[in-house]
Amino acid sequence: MKTTLVLAMTADGKISDVTKSPPTFSSERDYAHLVEQIASADAILVGSGTLKDGGSVVLVEKPELIQARIDRGQPSQPPQIICSRSGKIDSKLPFFSQPIARWLLTTNSGATDWQVGDSFSRILVCETADGSDIDWQSVTLKLTELGIKNICFLGGAELAASLFAADFIDELWLTICPFIYGGSDAPTPVSGSGFTPDLAPKLTLLSVDRVEQELFLHYQVQKKSDSQKSTV
Repeated sequence: MKTTLVLAMTADGKISDVTKSPPTFSSERDYAHLVEQIASADAILVGSGTLKDGGSVVLVEKPELIQARIDRGQPSQPPQIICSRSGKIDSKLPFFSQPIARWLLTTNSGATDWQVGDSFSRILVCETADGSDIDWQSVTLKLTELGIKNICFLGGAELAASLFAADFIDELWLTICPFIYGGSDAPTPVSGSGFTPDLAPKLTLLSVDRVEQELFLHYQVQKKSDSQKSTV
């Protein structure tokens, strides 16, 4: 199974301003690139905080992209997997009326409020031994069993930190946009407690494309097992 993180940031590494308002700095081309990545995926993974901020998810709308999915034997829209340890998600969000398959990735306690009703067509419970967090090895096994081979991960920053720490991300598409936001409290693509230099995820640059004033960078994430082998 391959997991690809797709995101855009300002030239100084911010994904929003200090007020944490919805980002408006990327271009139509960047949005089109995002939709192309979504259209190619078997499923989309989104953190509940990112869903709360946006209220809804990006749909595949171009007929040619929808037809390409159908030709590959995929549904017209990929399932949207919302990750939430607590399961605390506002059921009044526009997301719940979008024409998509909604899946919830959570813990046993997080699943409690969603067992009744059809808000989520599938609930994936993958928790650590103490029930406090998501067990990403279990997630990999369960999604593979469900035939998911290609996941597109769209954020947020805290979840990204967890996924990098769990060696869950294989590739990164990063768009650098020509703005400077600044602000020590402005969100960055990856938050959490951070990594020390010896544990920091390492990237291999696969390609660089310039489209007008934006740079589209494609990276492969070096797996920890590979890094460990190279030091032996």
